[in-house]
Amino acid sequence: MSGVSVRVHQPDVNEDILPGERPDAMVKRLAEEKARTVLKRLKLKKEPQIVLAADTTVVNATGRILGKPSSRKEAVKMLRSLQGKDHHVFTGYAILIGTSEKLFRSKFRVVKTRVRIRKMTLREIVDYVDLGESFDKAGAYAAQGFGMSIIENIHGSYTNVVGLPMAQVLMDLRNFGWDP
Repeated sequence: MSGVSVRVHQPDVNEDILPGERPDAMVKRLAEEKARTVLKRLKLKKEPQIVLAADTTVVNATGRILGKPSSRKEAVKMLRSLQGKDHHVFTGYAILIGTSEKLFRSKFRVVKTRVRIRKMTLREIVDYVDLGESFDKAGAYAAQGFGMSIIENIHGSYTNVVGLPMAQVLMDLRNFGWDP
């Protein structure tokens, strides 16, 4: 988004899954918590700001939510569970317009994309994990990196798989009157 001034803030929100929580509800809740935390922290009194926050998760074919792997072994296990089958990527995002004291407008959305990782040998999976891009990505792969070579197909938003469904975000911002 050329010409747009952006500041990144770490919201420091507990990202644990609540008991019985569905993936779509989880990413929506976390995006909203992150956005509200940042808006309050900005301590804006007069000039409203736009805050955008998101959370992404991967759900394998058996319905298990896959967060970010905590080890090499867990990354290999995740990719083995994803390969050769469809899985879903859910991104929830929150757009808040307001000050630290007053919220003027808000929009919350969840976007779901179906992805298939190609069948791979164990050696291919280990080699991919050894590249290092698995460890800060839900599902242990990065569609925007070397992971694009293991994706067989995507049905839906590619940028959602990367972590932020840009077409939907831009549409919602424009509906709020934002014009870059």
